[in-house]
Amino acid sequence: MRASSMKNELDSCAFAVNEFLLSQLDGKPKALYQASSHYIRSGGKRLRPFMVIKSCELLGGAIKRALPAAGAVELVHNFTLVHDDIMDNDEMRHGVATVHHQYGLPLAILGGDILFSKAFEILSYNGRKVGIGDKEITEMVGRLANSCTVICEGQTIDIDFASNTKFPSESQYIDMIGKKTAALFEVSCAMGALSSPNPGIKDVDNLASFGRNIGVAFQLVDDLIGAIGDPKVTGKAAGNDIREGKKTLPILLALRKAKGDERDKLMKVFGSKAASVPEIKDAVKVVSDMGIDEDVRNAARQHMAKALASIEGYSNADARRSLQFAADFIVGRSL
Repeated sequence: MRASSMKNELDSCAFAVNEFLLSQLDGKPKALYQASSHYIRSGGKRLRPFMVIKSCELLGGAIKRALPAAGAVELVHNFTLVHDDIMDNDEMRHGVATVHHQYGLPLAILGGDILFSKAFEILSYNGRKVGIGDKEITEMVGRLANSCTVICEGQTIDIDFASNTKFPSESQYIDMIGKKTAALFEVSCAMGALSSPNPGIKDVDNLASFGRNIGVAFQLVDDLIGAIGDPKVTGKAAGNDIREGKKTLPILLALRKAKGDERDKLMKVFGSKAASVPEIKDAVKVVSDMGIDEDVRNAARQHMAKALASIEGYSNADARRSLQFAADFIVGRSL
């Protein structure tokens, strides 16, 4: 599949999901629904809904059957973004003002609540409208609710990492991102399978495994970009995660490898919001020169290989290729 073809597929799915969600987030008071739909209206690739739709198609379903689950997943994702921005007190997200900065803290909290409640509303009501059975809807509601719990656990572990003077091990870090990020990818693919006609337990498990491993790979690459990515690509300051003192795998590997002057340059910037631009550039160069990029991408590729092994036996070549290409895109994102 060519990159242009994949982009067209992503755009097509994103358009369908956006249109569906904006029809659901239209009500009064207007300001409340404007706040809740703020990030959806600002655009985005809609990777998680794409995973829902293609997982459904892999098992013989159509986009119409997948839309309620795809929409529910995206609403939960946006709900977590609103909360993350409030906790971090961020003013911008991907080039637009954060919800609490644009609409104020009370409306941001209420707008997030709308996103959370609407996710389960459209999953239940709209799922029935497209012919999904009550058994499958109940299973999807349970899985999505559980993923929300797991995400909160992962977020709390991440906060604990930040406040603890000790650095987590690589396995502790992978466990954390498995909860904080991969849980929503996992449930996306599981719900896509459950949206298909007559889904089997093994199919749901296979797609869930695909999603979980892709989610881990996604966060690994995301953290790499956060550490040494080009500000023109990331939209954030150079070395943002180093300056913020985030204990991500790229930074953990760099601190483990660095010796002498290299380590001094890293530690001078790590967690120092007062670090100068030249100091940050030096720290980013230290990490880049160590080959951390390849180390992290190799770890991501290992999870991608596990993901692809989960779906290799399915006969719907088009849907399988789309999921494979999405995996390649996630691991190959540029810095």
